[in-house]
Order: sequence, then structure tokens, then C-alpha cells
Amino acid sequence: MADNTPVQPNGQATQAQLALQKIYVRDASFEAPNAPRIFQEIGESQQAPQVQLNLSHKADQLADGVFEVVLTLTLTCTLQDRTVYLAEVHQAGIFGVAGFADAERDAILGSYCPNVLFPYARQMISELVVNGGFPPFLLQPINFDALYSEQLRRRAEAPAANA
Repeated sequence: MADNTPVQPNGQATQAQLALQKIYVRDASFEAPNAPRIFQEIGESQQAPQVQLNLSHKADQLADGVFEVVLTLTLTCTLQDRTVYLAEVHQAGIFGVAGFADAERDAILGSYCPNVLFPYARQMISELVVNGGFPPFLLQPINFDALYSEQLRRRAEAPAANA
């Protein structure tokens, strides 16, 4: 089996480096399209509002060994097919990731970086919902390691399904 350890031009192994350079909100939005009537409807309804979370992330290379990772959380709350609110946050970070083999780098960008960004995105979602006049919503922790493993498993199965 070949060793995939990155090597410098002088033949020495490159020391792996991982550095968080910046965390920022790339985009945030909140909509309550049926306000103010929806506040009364929630109080009168016998049903609890339904909440759906959509989660995604992407990583783009900005420079050699520098990546922007964007974690997107979209929270949609509905009551009897009417939108109560929609909150969306694009939480971003710039990470220096150098000296790792490709598979290790991909795992860092697909698991470690979203784990770092998630608490910031969760706080932002919570603030948007409360500032919109609704009861607090606390997102439960997410296991990005398991999500990344599942993504790898699906990629491995995709070629087999096409054969």
C-alpha cells in the first residue's frame, strides 16, 4: 500500500497543520409570512407546529491549503400547511488545512469544520426565532462524523448501483 503522506520538495514529510482563521455569518434570514395572524392561530390550535430542519455544507478552496466551509441550516416551522416561520443561516469559516493526505483533508472539511461551525449557527437560529416573536428553539447536537461516514458509504454504493 502506498504512503500518501505529503512530502515537501526537499523530501521531508510536511507537518500537518489545521488552523481556524475566521468565523462569520455569510447570510441570515428570517421570515414570518403569516404574521401577525399566525400568533393567534398558534394559541388557538389544538395541534403543535411542525418543525423541519434541512442541513447542508460545502467547502471551497480559496488558496493553497485555505478553505472556506459554509454550514447552511434551514429551519421551517409550519402549522396546518401554513408557514409559521422560516429561519436560515449560512455560517462560514475559513480554515487552513495543510499537510494532510486527501482523505484526511476531506474528513476534516466534511466533519471537523462543520462541528466547529455548528454552535455558532445554532445560536444564530435561536436568536432569529426568538427575535421573531416565537418561543425559543434549541437545535439538538448533530453528529457530523456519522453524517460524513454515511456520505462516504453512499458514494461507495453509487458505482455499485450503476453497474
